[in-house]
Amino acid sequence: MPIFVRVQPNARKSELVGFSDGAWQVRVSAPPVKGKANAALIALLSEVLSVGKSRLSIVKGNTSRNKVIAVDGLSEAEVIKRLSSSATSSR
Repeated sequence: MPIFVRVQPNARKSELVGFSDGAWQVRVSAPPVKGKANAALIALLSEVLSVGKSRLSIVKGNTSRNKVIAVDGLSEAEVIKRLSSSATSSR
């Protein structure tokens, strides 16, 4: 199941902000250097979705702020439910 994500690196803290413009808005504290922001994104999504990091992969957008993330082993409804309950804008 693909997730469309827009990443903001160098943020004050790593967090899932919410959903807008067709993508999940995510802030990561890591800089966009040598894959650090991508690693931070995968770590954050792994924690939010309660899945192992190996079940997440960047399908498209390795060097872009706009990314497509593949989630293995969860239904679309379950992914949306977990992301929505963890987004800071929904709190």
